[in-house]
Amino acid sequence: MPIPRIALGSPAEAGQADALKAALAEFISVLIFVFAGEGSGMAFNKLTDDGSSTPAGLVAAAVAHAFALFVAVSIAANISGGHVNPAVTFGALVGGHITFFRSLLYWIAQLLGSVVACLLLKFATGGLTTSAFSLSSGVSAWNALVFEIVMTFGLVYTVYATAIDPKKGNIGIIAPIAIGFIVGANILAGGAFDGASMNPAVSFGPAVVSWTWSNHWVYWLGPFIGAAIAAFVYSIFYLSPITHEQLPTTDY
Repeated sequence: MPIPRIALGSPAEAGQADALKAALAEFISVLIFVFAGEGSGMAFNKLTDDGSSTPAGLVAAAVAHAFALFVAVSIAANISGGHVNPAVTFGALVGGHITFFRSLLYWIAQLLGSVVACLLLKFATGGLTTSAFSLSSGVSAWNALVFEIVMTFGLVYTVYATAIDPKKGNIGIIAPIAIGFIVGANILAGGAFDGASMNPAVSFGPAVVSWTWSNHWVYWLGPFIGAAIAAFVYSIFYLSPITHEQLPTTDY
């Protein structure tokens, strides 16, 4: 059972063409994902007079995010690996499947993609609010932290099983579908409690544009802890010994 080790890499990676192309792919994918996901919530609010907190609104959010993530992962999979999420990138880093310096590029691109998507939504809707993630009544920050840890564990574990594990075989399109489905299912499970982010970039963009930071730390700490646990569990029990060599993007 191998113990995963973090690969530091080199600062020179920031100037390599393939790394920059991968970062651009992450930026575009996150922009598409957040624009569709956040935009669906804004549209539902407009059509139902702020009815996003209803059961129908929760289902609509789950479906929109599942479909959008399936597309976002698919279009970036052969370029950057289709992380579309700083927590997924962190999980890959913890498992030794991406270097630290490439991860930094991904994180910057992912956060910028989310902010740009929310700015575009605000402009396109005539100034409607891009609502930041928040806790429901009666839900504490520690309750939400547990939700985010467990939901992100499920997401990153799915990523490892369907996209990173070299034993996955030629499952092709199954990985993006599975990743989209687990996010949609988790939104149905946790959306009524803390919004079910599982993705610091998805939380960051609306928070910046609306300048709302209440309990924002939950949406970073929870996903990163969940991602790290998933990476350790899957790597230790199911993966063959790994090295610090960057995986080809065709393998993830």
